[in-house]
Amino acid sequence: MHEAIGRATQLASAESRLREAVRRARDHRDFAGALRGPSVGVIAEVKRRSPSKGTINPALSAGAQAAAYVSGGAAAISILTEPVHFGGSGADLEEARARVPVPILKKDFHVEPVQLLEARALGASAVLLIVRALSPRQLPVMASAARDLGLEMLVEVHSEAELERALAIDAAVIGVNSRDLESLDVSPSTSARLIPMIPAGVVAVAESGMREAADVAAVAAAGADAVLVGSAISASPDPEAAVRALSSIPRCGRER
Repeated sequence: MHEAIGRATQLASAESRLREAVRRARDHRDFAGALRGPSVGVIAEVKRRSPSKGTINPALSAGAQAAAYVSGGAAAISILTEPVHFGGSGADLEEARARVPVPILKKDFHVEPVQLLEARALGASAVLLIVRALSPRQLPVMASAARDLGLEMLVEVHSEAELERALAIDAAVIGVNSRDLESLDVSPSTSARLIPMIPAGVVAVAESGMREAADVAAVAAAGADAVLVGSAISASPDPEAAVRALSSIPRCGRER
C-alpha cells in the first residue's frame, strides 16, 4: 500500500515537472508545412541501430548528424529516442534541436499521453503514432492529447484498414511504412498501393526502403510528398552528400 502511494506520488511529481517544462518550451516549428515544398521533403533520421539492420553507426553524434543533414537539404529531422532497440535518447532530441532550425520528429513507441508531454518538454515539433500499436480507443485519445499540447503527428499505417483509422482522426500527416513490423521485410508495393489513397490535402510520407534517388523518385510518382530515410544516410561516411542526393526529386502530387 505504502509502495503504491509512493509510486503514484513520484509519477505525479514527474508529470508536474514535465508540464512546467512544456510551459517554458520554445517556439513551434511547422512540421507539415516543412514537407510541402516543390521537391519531395526528406525527413532525415538519426539512427544508431535497428532490429532489422543491427548496428548502423553507434558512435554518431545526434547534433552533428542533424546539422549535416540540414546542410544537405533535409526538411525535417527524425530522432529515435527508444534506447533498447535503436540506441536513442531524449538527450539526442535536445542536442539536435539546439543545432538545427528545422522541425524535429520524436520517433518512439508512443502509447501513453505522458510520453507526448515528455516529447513537448524536450522540444519536439511532432511525434510518431503507429496505428498498429494503438487500439481503436487509444488512437483518438493520443491524437487529442497531442493536439492539446501543440504537437503535430506522423500517423503511421501499413494497410487500408489502418489508413481508414488515420483518416478518421483527421491526421494531417500520414506515413506509409513499407516495412512489415512482424517480419521486418520491406515491400515497396505497400507505398505504391496506399499513397494514392491519401487525400491531396494530407501530407503523404513514404517510409522504409529509401536508399537512393531512384527510390525517392518511385514514391514521388505514386504521390508521396516526403520520405523518411534513416539507415542509408546514418551509415553514410558523408551524410550531407547522402541527403543532398535525395532532396531534389520533384513532387508529383495526388489528384484526389
